[in-house]
Amino acid sequence: MLVGFVIFYLVLNLAVGWFASTKVRTTTDFVLAGRTLSFGLATMVTFATWFGSETMLGAPREFVHGGLYAVIEEPFGAALGLFIVGAIYARKLYPLPVLTFSDFFRIRFGGVSEKISALVMIPSYFGWISAQLVALGLTLHLLLPISTEIGIVIGALLVMTYTLMGGMWSISITDFLHNIILIVGLLILAYLLMDKIPDWGVFIDQQPKGFFRFTPLKNTWVDWLQYIGAWMVIGLGSIPQQDIFQRVMSAKSSPIAAKASIAAGTMYLTIAMLPLLIGLMGVRLYPSLLADDTLLIPHLVMRFMPYGIQILFLGALLSALLSTTSGAILAPASVLGENLWKPLLKHPSDKKVLGIIRLSVVFVTMACIWMAVSRQNIFELVGEASAFSLVSLFIPLNAGLWWKKASAMGSHLSMLLGLFVWAYFHFVQPSEIPAIWFGLLASVLGLLIGTYGFPRPTKVAE
Repeated sequence: MLVGFVIFYLVLNLAVGWFASTKVRTTTDFVLAGRTLSFGLATMVTFATWFGSETMLGAPREFVHGGLYAVIEEPFGAALGLFIVGAIYARKLYPLPVLTFSDFFRIRFGGVSEKISALVMIPSYFGWISAQLVALGLTLHLLLPISTEIGIVIGALLVMTYTLMGGMWSISITDFLHNIILIVGLLILAYLLMDKIPDWGVFIDQQPKGFFRFTPLKNTWVDWLQYIGAWMVIGLGSIPQQDIFQRVMSAKSSPIAAKASIAAGTMYLTIAMLPLLIGLMGVRLYPSLLADDTLLIPHLVMRFMPYGIQILFLGALLSALLSTTSGAILAPASVLGENLWKPLLKHPSDKKVLGIIRLSVVFVTMACIWMAVSRQNIFELVGEASAFSLVSLFIPLNAGLWWKKASAMGSHLSMLLGLFVWAYFHFVQPSEIPAIWFGLLASVLGLLIGTYGFPRPTKVAE
């Protein structure tokens, strides 16, 4: 029955993708769902942006071992990013005639900035997508008599197929379905475990000292830099990313885009607490789970929960992974097709551009399948992907929006210096100070040097 449910659920996603394909006529339909999403759909699709492997598998493990302080980046930083996008950026970006963030850099700073931003943005997604595919493969391996590698391939091809058919329309409709199953599954599982805790006062007191602290234990400047850096990686780094931009821009109006992002942040701040609580209750009730905590919650469900709960939870887990993966694949594929391949053609029709973006979906998926099969450490994959946009795109994006003097050369240098300095301190010369601080400082310096050294008039996004 469990195998039958999994197969039915996967086929259902394909059916929804086929239905969504009937709504796709133009590139805007495919990339931004025609910019017609209602508040409910826009909220659901934005909420699903990051609710994937890290939230369901990574964060509970970190929380169990390190307490609240260990999960600042995810989910708290992720929720912060959604709040900031809704409060500050959505209304500013929505009126612009753009499909991608790189389109914005072209309009504001010219074609070179467009290409640099695209070349920075596209590879930053590969580790993130690969982590979702590894988690999908592990889940399918847990459910079906197949290897993790085969599970990765099956999961990737499924997501690729329904994304190819309907683009953001497929993602929006499936995300709505996925999120309902996800929320119901997590709530029921949390309720069942809470019912097994006889005394919550004793349960809280049993946690190690400082387990629920929300600020650094030591009051040193290095600890505070690490703490603030954890908030910034996703909290600010997500702002110039194509996946969140794409989902916000799919709303049918500027006010809906802003409100949906804030509502999604509120949902994230509450729903994402459930996997943390479930993981903590699980290891206290069943300490043997710590023997293999990479799949902490799936093992908890498969070993100690009734059959019906297994079906419900695994549906929730598959929902989270499919939602995050589909949007993550479409984001770099849109940038690749729109900003790198399209300019190579002379006056391509919209139909041809749509075909190019669909081809880009295939290319991105295949590259990430190879990466996921080669390296199956979820947390290593996510960690390498998380800071790219923060150190290279955040500063020039804000300069383009808010500083009229910012020049094209300032944008170029900001992107390149930020990325290379971050890479040096992250890979070559790591220190106690997070590398993102060095990258951000270099990005600001690059912007100032380029703007004052090469002050050229540019078009400001009003």
